[in-house]
Amino acid sequence: MKIQEIYNLAVQMGRDSDFRTKEVLDKLLLYKKDKFDKLSEQEKQEFDMESLTNPYSDTRVLNISENKEIKKVLVGIDIDSSEVLLAKELGNIDLIISHHPEGKALANLHDVMELQCDVLNYYGVPINVAEGLMKERISEIARKFSPMNHQQVIDTARLLRFNFMCCHTVCDNLAAKFLKDKIEKENPERVNDLIKILKEIPEYKKAIEYGAGPKIFVGSEENRCGKISMTEITGGTEGSPKIYEKMANAGIGTVVAMHQSEEHRKEAEAAHLNVVIAGHISSDSLGVNLFLDELEKVGIEIIPCSGLIRVSRV
Repeated sequence: MKIQEIYNLAVQMGRDSDFRTKEVLDKLLLYKKDKFDKLSEQEKQEFDMESLTNPYSDTRVLNISENKEIKKVLVGIDIDSSEVLLAKELGNIDLIISHHPEGKALANLHDVMELQCDVLNYYGVPINVAEGLMKERISEIARKFSPMNHQQVIDTARLLRFNFMCCHTVCDNLAAKFLKDKIEKENPERVNDLIKILKEIPEYKKAIEYGAGPKIFVGSEENRCGKISMTEITGGTEGSPKIYEKMANAGIGTVVAMHQSEEHRKEAEAAHLNVVIAGHISSDSLGVNLFLDELEKVGIEIIPCSGLIRVSRV
C-alpha cells in the first residue's frame, strides 16, 4: 500500500464506524460542497479541499517525502520531534503515523467536534440543544489551539525526509463502536459490571499494570447503569460541561469516557450521572489497533511507540 491508499482506508474505516449513517455523512459533504461553491475565488483558494471528501478534519497526510510502497510504519499516540529522530535511528521506516493531530489537522480540530452533536442526539439529546451547547465549546477550542506551533514536528519530518500522517477521529470512531457493541451485548446492570467488561479488553488490562486502568469518576460500584452512552469517546476533544443535565433529562444514566476534566466531573455529579473513565491512552490504543490490524493484514510491519499499547487481533 502507498500513503494515499492508507489514508483512504483510514477515512473509510472512520466512516464505517461513525455513529452517523452513510446518508447523513454524504449529506454533510454535500452541504460543505454547496458552501464551497458559494465562496469567492479568494476564499476558494484558502479552502481545505480535503474536507469535501473527508469528514474528519483531524485526519490528514501531513508530509510526503517519498511516495513509495509502505512496508514498515512507526506509530505512536503522540509524535513529536523526538519520535521522528527515533525513526531515523531505527532506520527503514517508510511512514510515521501519529494518533493525535499535528499541523493543519490540529489547527482545524474544532471542525470535527460537530460529530459530538450527532452522538448526543443518537442517545436522545435534542439536536438543537446539543448544537446550542456545543457551538460555544467549539469556538473555545478553536481559540485555544490557534496560537500553537502546529508545524513543528512536520518540519522535523520534512527535513529528515519522513512521510507523516495522523489518524485521530477515524480511530476514535473505531474505539467507540467497539465499546458500544461490546457493552450493549454484555448489557451490564451495575457500574461494577461495566468496569469488569472494560477490564476484559486487552488494552485496558495492560493499562491496569501501568496504573491507568478503568476508574469510576462519579457514582459507585453498586449504582445501576441505566442507559450507557459513548458520548465522550469520539468527537475531537471534551465537549461542553453544560451538557450533562440535558443528558440526564434524555434518560442517560452512565457515561463512558476516555478522560474528563474536574469541571466536567463536577457537572456530571450534579446531574446524578455515573461516569466511568475507560482511560485515555488505552482507549486511543484500542482504536488505533483496530486500524493497524488492517495494515498488518497486508504485510505492513508495525513498530509501536509513544504510549501505543499494541494489541493485534489479526
